[in-house]
Amino acid sequence: MSKVYDVFQERGFIEQVTDEKALRHLLEKPVSCYIGFDPTAKSLHIGSLLPIMSLAHMQKGGHRPIALVGGGTALVGDPSGKDQARPVMTREEIDKNAEGIRMQLSNFLDFSNDRALMLNNADWLAPLIYIDFLRDIGRHFSVNRMLTAESYRQRLETGLSFLEFNYMLLQAYDFWYLSKNYHCLLQMGGNDQWGNILAGVDLTRRLEGYSIEGLTFPLITTADGSKMGKTQSGAVWLDRELTSPYEYYQYWINIDDRDVKRFLSYFTFLPVDEIENLTREGGESLIEAKGVLAYEATKICHGKDEADKAKNVSLQLFGKTAKDNLKGAPSYQVTYEELKKGVDAYILLTEAGLCKTRGEARRLISQGGAYINGEKVPSFDTIVGVDYLKDSTILLRAGKKKYCIVKIHNV
Repeated sequence: MSKVYDVFQERGFIEQVTDEKALRHLLEKPVSCYIGFDPTAKSLHIGSLLPIMSLAHMQKGGHRPIALVGGGTALVGDPSGKDQARPVMTREEIDKNAEGIRMQLSNFLDFSNDRALMLNNADWLAPLIYIDFLRDIGRHFSVNRMLTAESYRQRLETGLSFLEFNYMLLQAYDFWYLSKNYHCLLQMGGNDQWGNILAGVDLTRRLEGYSIEGLTFPLITTADGSKMGKTQSGAVWLDRELTSPYEYYQYWINIDDRDVKRFLSYFTFLPVDEIENLTREGGESLIEAKGVLAYEATKICHGKDEADKAKNVSLQLFGKTAKDNLKGAPSYQVTYEELKKGVDAYILLTEAGLCKTRGEARRLISQGGAYINGEKVPSFDTIVGVDYLKDSTILLRAGKKKYCIVKIHNV
């Protein structure tokens, strides 16, 4: 079971660890570990994927992962990595988001027979009595030491509210509570959580006299330095209603060549030697490696059927004999009457979601990057009408990779 630490190490998961020798010893027997997830949106995005994959590796190694939804701490807000305070959410909004997160995590973790747990820290934080909490827990924290934490120091310049200042105490309390009630002896998280994890380790040692461990992952950026999972059209979500399996597949297949090997190690379960074979030669061979990454990542998140569909759609759309009526590709619906009147090409590109603004669509057309049914759009004011229909659809393309199928909507 301790091999899971070696898995983390060889795949590049480890940034910092409280005590490597102690953690290796701890992992020799089944243990519960946890990671906290922020329920401020109804879906997690792929910025959370490395922590999720780490829980999956722990479960494969015979350990029990705990996904902790921060229903209580979200009412306060984590200042880590944030330039300003988050909007305060209601308990009802948080609970609704938590349900969506559980569904997404179920694609990565087996929750049957308590092999994995999903808990909400609101269950034990919300009933706390403030005066008792200050007396029993707050007295173990040094304000001077807290202010040395990176998450607090960077916020002092822009303003740190007293509400947010309590966050470290609450997360430390979570770790202590889980160790007492669920035999959870390991907390993992992004490297921006290092200070909060150490606070939980220290609090538990003071209250109980035993040691618990912490491990952090590197904060992932792409080769060009941008934040993981950020695209021109926004975040890449794990919820298929926000990011379709096809769009999810396309994100992975279009990553920078320099990221392929690293992302195969992070976001698939492929053996390391197989990843090495896929990426050793570089150059054009990385095209195949990107296809494997896209397929494996989509299969893990959305299932084999959706991964197969996304792969087939991608192959046909980007092949020489692209079809314009493929199921699974992004689509936009118009009525026959609208097409009969005619729609400006730049407006159609914008409404179909291939461009953010009409100005962007005009520029795309003028630069020769917009296509209708495989033919370059000659000018921004080209009128798209019913004569463009082929088998009741129109195929739009922006650049080399972005497609949308315009379909007739009967009303």
